[in-house]
Amino acid sequence: MQIPGFTGRALTRDDAQFETARRVWNGAIDRIPKIIALCSSADDVVAALRHARENDLLVSVRAGGHGVAGHAVNDGGIVIDLGPLKGVRVDARQCRAYVEGGALWGDVDAASQAFGLATTGGIVSHTGVAGLTLGGGIGWLMRKHGTTADNLARAELVTAEGGKVFVSEREDPELLWGLRGGGGNFGIVTRFEFALHRAGPTVLAGPILWPMENAPEVMRFYTDFAREAPDELTTIVQYRTLPAFPTFPAELHGRKVLQIGAVWAGEIAKGERALAALRSCRAPLFDGVSPRPYVAHQCGNDKAVPHGWHYYWKSMDVANLDSEMVDVITEHSLAMRSPRSYTVIFQLGGAVARVAEDATAYSHRSAAFNININGVWLAEEPVADQESRWVRNLFDALRPHEHGVYVNFLMDEGQQRVRDAFGPAKYARLAALKNRLDPQNVFRMNQNIAPSRD
Repeated sequence: MQIPGFTGRALTRDDAQFETARRVWNGAIDRIPKIIALCSSADDVVAALRHARENDLLVSVRAGGHGVAGHAVNDGGIVIDLGPLKGVRVDARQCRAYVEGGALWGDVDAASQAFGLATTGGIVSHTGVAGLTLGGGIGWLMRKHGTTADNLARAELVTAEGGKVFVSEREDPELLWGLRGGGGNFGIVTRFEFALHRAGPTVLAGPILWPMENAPEVMRFYTDFAREAPDELTTIVQYRTLPAFPTFPAELHGRKVLQIGAVWAGEIAKGERALAALRSCRAPLFDGVSPRPYVAHQCGNDKAVPHGWHYYWKSMDVANLDSEMVDVITEHSLAMRSPRSYTVIFQLGGAVARVAEDATAYSHRSAAFNININGVWLAEEPVADQESRWVRNLFDALRPHEHGVYVNFLMDEGQQRVRDAFGPAKYARLAALKNRLDPQNVFRMNQNIAPSRD
Protein backbone atom coordinates (compact mmCIF):
# COMPACT_ATOMS: atom_id res chain seq x y z
CA MET A 1 0.00 0.00 0.00
CA GLN A 2 1.43 3.38 -1.02
CA ILE A 3 0.60 6.61 0.81
CA PRO A 4 2.15 9.69 -0.81
CA GLY A 5 4.89 11.17 1.37
CA PHE A 6 4.66 8.35 3.92
CA THR A 7 7.95 6.74 4.96
CA GLY A 8 6.61 4.29 7.56
CA ARG A 9 4.90 1.02 6.80
CA ALA A 10 1.28 0.90 5.62
CA LEU A 11 -0.36 -2.47 6.31
CA THR A 12 -3.38 -3.99 4.60
CA ARG A 13 -5.06 -7.36 5.03
CA ASP A 14 -2.50 -8.89 2.66
CA ASP A 15 0.32 -8.24 5.14
CA ALA A 16 1.25 -10.93 7.64
CA GLN A 17 1.57 -8.30 10.41
CA PHE A 18 -1.93 -6.91 9.84
CA GLU A 19 -3.83 -9.35 12.03
CA THR A 20 -1.66 -8.60 15.05
CA ALA A 21 -1.56 -4.86 14.34
CA ARG A 22 -5.34 -4.50 14.29
CA ARG A 23 -5.76 -6.01 17.76
CA VAL A 24 -6.10 -3.73 20.76
CA TRP A 25 -5.90 -4.35 24.50
CA ASN A 26 -9.60 -5.18 24.86
CA GLY A 27 -10.00 -8.49 23.07
CA ALA A 28 -13.76 -7.92 22.79
CA ILE A 29 -13.03 -5.32 20.09
CA ASP A 30 -12.88 -6.97 16.65
CA ARG A 31 -12.61 -4.36 13.89
CA ILE A 32 -10.95 -4.55 10.50
CA PRO A 33 -9.60 -1.29 9.09
CA LYS A 34 -8.60 -0.82 5.47
CA ILE A 35 -5.12 0.51 6.28
CA ILE A 36 -2.91 0.58 9.36
CA ALA A 37 -0.30 3.31 8.93
CA LEU A 38 2.69 2.63 11.20
CA CYS A 39 4.18 6.11 11.53
CA SER A 40 7.91 6.70 11.93
CA SER A 41 7.68 10.50 12.34
CA ALA A 42 5.29 13.40 12.76
CA ASP A 43 5.57 13.94 9.00
CA ASP A 44 4.21 10.41 8.53
CA VAL A 45 1.24 11.36 10.70
CA VAL A 46 0.60 14.34 8.42
CA ALA A 47 0.87 12.20 5.29
CA ALA A 48 -1.44 9.49 6.65
CA LEU A 49 -4.00 12.05 7.74
CA ARG A 50 -3.89 13.79 4.37
CA HIS A 51 -4.43 10.44 2.64
CA ALA A 52 -7.40 9.72 4.89
CA ARG A 53 -9.06 13.03 4.15
CA GLU A 54 -8.45 12.85 0.40
CA ASN A 55 -9.98 9.35 0.29
CA ASP A 56 -12.78 9.96 2.81
CA LEU A 57 -11.48 7.33 5.24
CA LEU A 58 -12.66 7.14 8.83
CA VAL A 59 -9.70 7.97 11.11
CA SER A 60 -8.65 6.18 14.28
CA VAL A 61 -5.53 7.18 16.18
CA ARG A 62 -3.67 4.46 18.02
CA ALA A 63 -1.02 5.12 20.66
CA GLY A 64 -1.15 2.38 23.30
CA GLY A 65 -4.43 0.91 22.08
CA HIS A 66 -5.45 0.50 25.73
CA GLY A 67 -8.78 2.35 25.71
CA VAL A 68 -11.50 -0.07 26.75
CA ALA A 69 -13.91 1.25 24.10
CA GLY A 70 -11.47 0.27 21.36
CA HIS A 71 -11.57 3.58 19.47
CA ALA A 72 -7.96 3.04 18.40
CA VAL A 73 -9.24 0.84 15.57
CA ASN A 74 -12.21 1.05 13.21
CA ASP A 75 -13.94 -0.87 10.45
CA GLY A 76 -12.99 0.06 6.89
CA GLY A 77 -10.98 3.19 7.62
CA ILE A 78 -7.40 4.06 8.48
CA VAL A 79 -5.57 3.57 11.77
CA ILE A 80 -2.86 6.17 12.26
CA ASP A 81 -0.60 4.10 14.48
CA LEU A 82 1.96 5.97 16.59
CA GLY A 83 3.37 2.76 18.06
CA PRO A 84 6.83 3.11 16.49
CA LEU A 85 7.20 6.58 18.09
CA LYS A 86 8.28 5.51 21.57
CA GLY A 87 11.18 7.86 22.29
CA VAL A 88 11.57 9.33 25.78
CA ARG A 89 14.15 11.96 26.71
CA VAL A 90 14.63 13.19 30.28
CA ASP A 91 16.13 16.54 31.24
CA ALA A 92 16.95 15.83 34.88
CA ARG A 93 18.18 19.36 35.57
CA GLN A 94 14.91 20.93 34.41
CA CYS A 95 12.78 18.01 35.69
CA ARG A 96 11.17 17.51 32.31
CA ALA A 97 10.35 14.46 30.18
CA TYR A 98 9.89 14.70 26.40
CA VAL A 99 7.78 11.77 25.27
CA GLU A 100 6.76 10.68 21.77
CA GLY A 101 3.10 9.97 21.13
CA GLY A 102 3.35 6.17 20.88
CA ALA A 103 5.23 5.62 24.15
CA LEU A 104 3.85 3.48 26.96
CA TRP A 105 4.06 4.32 30.65
CA GLY A 106 6.68 1.66 31.16
CA ASP A 107 8.90 3.59 28.73
CA VAL A 108 8.45 6.83 30.68
CA ASP A 109 8.98 5.20 34.08
CA ALA A 110 12.17 3.46 32.99
CA ALA A 111 13.68 6.65 31.60
CA SER A 112 12.65 8.98 34.42
CA GLN A 113 13.45 6.61 37.29
CA ALA A 114 17.05 6.45 36.11
CA PHE A 115 17.21 9.95 37.64
CA GLY A 116 14.90 9.33 40.61
CA LEU A 117 12.12 11.26 38.88
CA ALA A 118 8.54 10.45 37.90
CA THR A 119 5.22 11.94 36.96
CA THR A 120 1.74 10.58 37.55
CA GLY A 121 1.20 7.69 35.15
CA GLY A 122 -1.12 4.74 34.73
CA ILE A 123 -1.29 1.82 37.15
CA VAL A 124 -0.52 -0.59 34.29
CA SER A 125 2.81 -0.14 32.51
CA HIS A 126 1.47 -1.13 29.07
CA THR A 127 -1.02 1.77 29.12
CA GLY A 128 -0.38 4.34 26.39
CA VAL A 129 0.85 7.77 27.44
CA ALA A 130 -1.34 9.64 24.96
CA GLY A 131 -4.74 8.26 25.83
CA LEU A 132 -4.17 8.41 29.57
CA THR A 133 -2.90 11.99 29.46
CA LEU A 134 -5.52 13.41 27.13
CA GLY A 135 -8.34 11.96 29.23
CA GLY A 136 -6.90 13.21 32.53
CA GLY A 137 -4.67 10.49 33.96
CA ILE A 138 -5.11 9.02 37.45
CA GLY A 139 -2.39 6.94 39.06
CA TRP A 140 -0.30 6.22 42.11
CA LEU A 141 1.26 9.68 42.42
CA MET A 142 -1.86 11.77 41.78
CA ARG A 143 -2.68 12.81 45.34
CA LYS A 144 0.83 14.23 45.72
CA HIS A 145 1.50 15.55 42.21
CA GLY A 146 -1.89 15.83 40.48
CA THR A 147 -3.23 14.06 37.41
CA THR A 148 -1.11 13.31 34.39
CA ALA A 149 -2.87 16.13 32.54
CA ASP A 150 -1.96 18.55 35.34
CA ASN A 151 1.68 17.75 34.62
CA LEU A 152 1.38 18.29 30.86
CA ALA A 153 3.45 21.39 30.10
CA ARG A 154 3.59 21.38 26.30
CA ALA A 155 2.50 19.33 23.32
CA GLU A 156 3.22 19.06 19.61
CA LEU A 157 0.03 18.44 17.69
CA VAL A 158 -1.00 17.58 14.14
CA THR A 159 -4.28 19.33 13.38
CA ALA A 160 -7.18 18.06 11.30
CA GLU A 161 -5.95 20.24 8.43
CA GLY A 162 -2.51 18.63 8.57
CA GLY A 163 -0.67 21.49 10.24
CA LYS A 164 1.85 21.00 13.05
CA VAL A 165 1.40 23.30 16.04
CA PHE A 166 2.90 23.74 19.50
CA VAL A 167 0.62 24.01 22.50
CA SER A 168 1.53 25.46 25.89
CA GLU A 169 0.40 28.11 28.36
CA ARG A 170 2.13 30.66 26.14
CA GLU A 171 1.45 29.33 22.65
CA ASP A 172 -2.25 28.34 22.84
CA PRO A 173 -3.46 28.21 26.44
CA GLU A 174 -7.07 27.41 25.52
CA LEU A 175 -6.03 24.37 23.49
CA LEU A 176 -3.76 23.24 26.33
CA TRP A 177 -6.78 23.52 28.62
CA GLY A 178 -8.65 21.20 26.26
CA LEU A 179 -5.81 18.70 25.94
CA ARG A 180 -5.76 18.41 29.73
CA GLY A 181 -8.72 16.05 29.87
CA GLY A 182 -10.72 16.62 26.67
CA GLY A 183 -9.43 13.50 24.93
CA GLY A 184 -8.21 13.11 21.36
CA ASN A 185 -10.79 15.46 19.88
CA PHE A 186 -8.52 18.26 18.72
CA GLY A 187 -5.64 16.62 16.88
CA ILE A 188 -2.93 13.98 17.08
CA VAL A 189 -0.31 14.65 19.74
CA THR A 190 3.06 13.46 18.50
CA ARG A 191 5.12 14.68 21.47
CA PHE A 192 4.39 15.52 25.11
CA GLU A 193 6.42 17.52 27.61
CA PHE A 194 5.77 16.60 31.24
CA ALA A 195 6.84 18.06 34.57
CA LEU A 196 8.74 15.48 36.64
CA HIS A 197 9.02 15.20 40.42
CA ARG A 198 11.36 13.57 42.89
CA ALA A 199 9.99 10.08 43.49
CA GLY A 200 11.69 6.75 44.00
CA PRO A 201 13.63 4.90 42.88
CA THR A 202 12.46 3.14 46.09
CA VAL A 203 8.99 3.77 47.49
CA LEU A 204 6.91 2.28 50.27
CA ALA A 205 4.21 0.38 48.42
CA GLY A 206 2.25 -2.84 48.11
CA PRO A 207 -1.06 -4.61 48.73
CA ILE A 208 -2.89 -5.55 51.92
CA LEU A 209 -5.50 -8.33 51.77
CA TRP A 210 -8.55 -9.24 53.85
CA PRO A 211 -11.28 -11.85 53.29
CA MET A 212 -13.96 -10.23 51.15
CA GLU A 213 -16.50 -11.23 53.82
CA ASN A 214 -14.80 -8.73 56.15
CA ALA A 215 -14.97 -5.92 53.60
CA PRO A 216 -17.81 -3.96 55.24
CA GLU A 217 -15.93 -3.59 58.52
CA VAL A 218 -12.56 -2.90 56.87
CA MET A 219 -14.04 -0.42 54.39
CA ARG A 220 -15.82 1.53 57.12
CA PHE A 221 -12.47 1.96 58.81
CA TYR A 222 -10.79 2.70 55.48
CA THR A 223 -13.15 5.50 54.47
CA ASP A 224 -12.37 7.38 57.68
CA PHE A 225 -8.67 6.62 57.25
CA ALA A 226 -8.66 7.83 53.62
CA ARG A 227 -10.48 11.05 54.53
CA GLU A 228 -7.60 12.07 56.81
CA ALA A 229 -4.73 10.63 54.75
CA PRO A 230 -1.88 13.00 53.81
CA ASP A 231 -1.24 13.81 50.16
CA GLU A 232 1.79 11.52 50.06
CA LEU A 233 -0.50 8.50 50.32
CA THR A 234 -2.56 7.17 47.41
CA THR A 235 -4.60 4.00 47.86
CA ILE A 236 -6.52 1.84 45.39
CA VAL A 237 -9.10 -0.68 46.57
CA GLN A 238 -9.97 -3.86 44.69
CA TYR A 239 -12.68 -6.44 45.28
CA ARG A 240 -11.21 -9.39 43.39
CA THR A 241 -10.54 -13.10 43.20
CA LEU A 242 -6.86 -13.40 44.03
CA PRO A 243 -4.87 -14.64 41.02
CA ALA A 244 -2.24 -17.35 41.32
CA PHE A 245 0.69 -14.94 41.34
CA PRO A 246 3.85 -15.83 43.27
CA THR A 247 3.54 -12.52 45.12
CA PHE A 248 0.74 -14.03 47.19
CA PRO A 249 0.74 -17.15 49.40
CA ALA A 250 -0.46 -20.21 47.49
CA GLU A 251 -3.19 -20.92 50.04
CA LEU A 252 -4.86 -17.60 49.12
CA HIS A 253 -4.92 -18.19 45.37
CA GLY A 254 -8.47 -18.23 44.05
CA ARG A 255 -9.93 -16.70 47.20
CA LYS A 256 -12.21 -13.66 47.06
CA VAL A 257 -10.46 -10.82 48.84
CA LEU A 258 -10.58 -7.13 49.56
CA GLN A 259 -7.25 -5.68 48.47
CA ILE A 260 -6.06 -2.20 49.35
CA GLY A 261 -2.90 -1.18 47.51
CA ALA A 262 -0.86 1.80 48.64
CA VAL A 263 1.98 4.02 47.50
CA TRP A 264 3.64 6.52 49.82
CA ALA A 265 5.27 9.31 47.79
CA GLY A 266 7.61 10.55 50.49
CA GLU A 267 10.04 9.53 53.22
CA ILE A 268 9.64 5.83 53.89
CA ALA A 269 9.76 6.09 57.69
CA LYS A 270 6.89 8.59 57.65
CA GLY A 271 4.96 6.30 55.36
CA GLU A 272 5.37 3.38 57.74
CA ARG A 273 3.82 5.49 60.50
CA ALA A 274 1.03 6.77 58.27
CA LEU A 275 0.05 3.25 57.14
CA ALA A 276 0.34 1.53 60.52
CA ALA A 277 -3.34 1.81 61.45
CA LEU A 278 -4.56 0.45 58.11
CA ARG A 279 -2.09 -2.43 58.19
CA SER A 280 -3.31 -3.49 61.64
CA CYS A 281 -7.02 -3.26 60.87
CA ARG A 282 -8.89 -6.56 61.35
CA ALA A 283 -5.82 -8.87 61.08
CA PRO A 284 -5.09 -8.89 57.32
CA LEU A 285 -4.62 -12.18 55.49
CA PHE A 286 -1.50 -10.77 53.87
CA ASP A 287 0.51 -7.55 54.14
CA GLY A 288 2.79 -6.92 51.16
CA VAL A 289 3.62 -3.28 51.91
CA SER A 290 7.38 -2.80 51.84
CA PRO A 291 10.08 -0.59 50.33
CA ARG A 292 10.35 -1.57 46.66
CA PRO A 293 11.41 -0.11 43.32
CA TYR A 294 8.78 2.27 41.96
CA VAL A 295 9.08 0.72 38.50
CA ALA A 296 8.37 -2.74 39.94
CA HIS A 297 5.23 -1.49 41.65
CA GLN A 298 4.10 0.23 38.46
CA CYS A 299 4.23 -3.15 36.71
CA GLY A 300 2.45 -4.95 39.52
CA ASN A 301 -0.96 -5.04 37.81
CA ASP A 302 0.29 -5.86 34.30
CA LYS A 303 -0.36 -9.60 34.40
CA ALA A 304 -3.80 -9.15 35.96
CA VAL A 305 -5.11 -7.19 32.94
CA PRO A 306 -3.30 -8.59 29.88
CA HIS A 307 -3.93 -7.84 26.23
CA GLY A 308 -6.57 -9.98 24.59
CA TRP A 309 -8.92 -10.67 27.50
CA HIS A 310 -12.46 -9.39 27.05
CA TYR A 311 -13.36 -6.35 29.17
CA TYR A 312 -16.68 -4.64 29.87
CA TRP A 313 -16.69 -1.59 32.16
CA LYS A 314 -19.04 0.78 33.93
CA SER A 315 -17.68 3.59 36.07
CA MET A 316 -18.60 6.63 38.13
CA ASP A 317 -17.11 9.26 40.42
CA VAL A 318 -18.66 9.52 43.87
CA ALA A 319 -18.51 12.23 46.53
CA ASN A 320 -17.92 9.68 49.29
CA LEU A 321 -18.29 6.03 50.24
CA ASP A 322 -20.98 5.51 52.86
CA SER A 323 -22.01 2.30 54.63
CA GLU A 324 -24.85 1.62 52.22
CA MET A 325 -22.52 1.83 49.21
CA VAL A 326 -19.95 -0.42 50.86
CA ASP A 327 -22.63 -3.02 51.58
CA VAL A 328 -23.86 -2.90 47.99
CA ILE A 329 -20.36 -3.26 46.52
CA THR A 330 -19.54 -6.13 48.87
CA GLU A 331 -22.78 -8.00 48.20
CA HIS A 332 -22.37 -7.78 44.43
CA SER A 333 -18.65 -8.57 44.53
CA LEU A 334 -19.25 -11.70 46.60
CA ALA A 335 -21.60 -12.77 43.80
CA MET A 336 -18.96 -12.35 41.06
CA ARG A 337 -18.70 -15.53 38.99
CA SER A 338 -15.74 -14.90 36.69
CA PRO A 339 -12.43 -15.12 38.60
CA ARG A 340 -11.13 -12.34 36.35
CA SER A 341 -13.83 -9.75 37.10
CA TYR A 342 -13.27 -7.15 39.80
CA THR A 343 -14.33 -3.78 41.18
CA VAL A 344 -11.66 -1.13 41.69
CA ILE A 345 -12.00 2.05 43.76
CA PHE A 346 -9.50 4.87 43.25
CA GLN A 347 -8.88 7.27 46.12
CA LEU A 348 -8.92 10.82 44.74
CA GLY A 349 -8.50 14.11 46.60
CA GLY A 350 -5.22 15.65 47.63
CA ALA A 351 -3.50 17.53 44.81
CA VAL A 352 -6.21 16.42 42.37
CA ALA A 353 -8.86 18.29 44.35
CA ARG A 354 -6.82 21.44 44.91
CA VAL A 355 -6.71 22.37 41.22
CA ALA A 356 -9.62 24.67 40.36
CA GLU A 357 -12.48 22.85 38.65
CA ASP A 358 -12.38 25.11 35.59
CA ALA A 359 -8.57 25.05 35.27
CA THR A 360 -8.55 21.97 33.01
CA ALA A 361 -10.99 19.93 30.96
CA TYR A 362 -10.51 17.06 33.43
CA SER A 363 -13.56 17.28 35.66
CA HIS A 364 -15.26 16.40 38.95
CA ARG A 365 -12.24 17.25 41.07
CA SER A 366 -14.32 17.34 44.25
CA ALA A 367 -15.06 13.60 43.98
CA ALA A 368 -13.50 11.53 46.75
CA PHE A 369 -13.38 8.25 44.82
CA ASN A 370 -13.78 6.74 41.38
CA ILE A 371 -15.48 3.35 41.15
CA ASN A 372 -14.74 1.20 38.10
CA ILE A 373 -16.66 -2.07 37.73
CA ASN A 374 -14.90 -4.54 35.43
CA GLY A 375 -16.43 -7.62 33.87
CA VAL A 376 -13.60 -9.75 32.45
CA TRP A 377 -13.53 -13.08 30.66
CA LEU A 378 -11.62 -15.09 28.08
CA ALA A 379 -12.67 -15.27 24.44
CA GLU A 380 -13.52 -18.97 24.68
CA GLU A 381 -15.67 -18.54 27.80
CA PRO A 382 -19.43 -18.22 27.05
CA VAL A 383 -20.02 -15.75 29.89
CA ALA A 384 -20.13 -12.35 28.15
CA ASP A 385 -23.82 -11.79 28.91
CA GLN A 386 -23.42 -13.01 32.49
CA GLU A 387 -20.46 -10.77 33.30
CA SER A 388 -21.86 -7.73 31.49
CA ARG A 389 -25.11 -8.14 33.40
CA TRP A 390 -23.18 -8.32 36.69
CA VAL A 391 -21.43 -5.06 35.84
CA ARG A 392 -24.68 -3.30 34.93
CA ASN A 393 -26.47 -4.55 38.04
CA LEU A 394 -23.81 -3.20 40.38
CA PHE A 395 -23.60 0.05 38.41
CA ASP A 396 -27.37 0.53 38.56
CA ALA A 397 -27.38 -0.13 42.30
CA LEU A 398 -24.75 2.58 42.82
CA ARG A 399 -26.14 5.04 40.25
CA PRO A 400 -28.07 7.16 42.80
CA HIS A 401 -24.69 8.10 44.31
CA GLU A 402 -23.04 9.17 41.04
CA HIS A 403 -21.17 12.47 41.21
CA GLY A 404 -19.81 12.38 37.65
CA VAL A 405 -17.89 10.12 35.30
CA TYR A 406 -14.23 9.93 34.23
CA VAL A 407 -14.00 10.08 30.45
CA ASN A 408 -11.17 7.52 30.20
CA PHE A 409 -13.37 4.85 31.81
CA LEU A 410 -16.27 5.22 29.38
CA MET A 411 -17.15 2.62 26.79
CA ASP A 412 -19.54 3.53 23.96
CA GLU A 413 -22.31 4.75 26.26
CA GLY A 414 -23.89 7.55 24.26
CA GLN A 415 -23.43 11.28 23.91
CA GLN A 416 -25.11 12.14 27.19
CA ARG A 417 -22.47 10.19 29.13
CA VAL A 418 -19.76 12.16 27.33
CA ARG A 419 -21.52 15.35 28.37
CA ASP A 420 -21.75 14.01 31.92
CA ALA A 421 -17.96 13.63 31.93
CA PHE A 422 -17.56 17.41 31.62
CA GLY A 423 -20.78 19.17 32.59
CA PRO A 424 -22.60 21.74 30.44
CA ALA A 425 -20.19 24.68 30.76
CA LYS A 426 -17.06 22.69 30.05
CA TYR A 427 -18.70 20.77 27.24
CA ALA A 428 -19.66 24.06 25.55
CA ARG A 429 -16.08 25.31 25.92
CA LEU A 430 -14.74 22.06 24.44
CA ALA A 431 -17.23 22.28 21.57
CA ALA A 432 -15.93 25.78 20.80
CA LEU A 433 -12.41 24.34 20.59
CA LYS A 434 -13.71 21.57 18.36
CA ASN A 435 -15.34 24.14 16.07
CA ARG A 436 -12.01 25.94 15.73
CA LEU A 437 -9.76 22.92 15.27
CA ASP A 438 -11.88 20.15 13.79
CA PRO A 439 -15.22 21.46 12.48
CA GLN A 440 -15.62 18.43 10.18
CA ASN A 441 -15.18 16.04 13.13
CA VAL A 442 -12.33 14.15 11.49
CA PHE A 443 -11.29 12.98 14.95
CA ARG A 444 -14.54 11.32 16.01
CA MET A 445 -13.31 7.84 16.95
CA ASN A 446 -13.09 8.85 20.61
CA GLN A 447 -15.36 10.02 23.39
CA ASN A 448 -16.53 12.59 20.93
CA ILE A 449 -17.00 16.29 21.46
CA ALA A 450 -19.24 16.99 18.47
CA PRO A 451 -18.84 20.33 16.68
CA SER A 452 -21.75 22.62 17.46
CA ARG A 453 -24.09 23.44 14.62
CA ASP A 454 -25.31 27.04 14.38
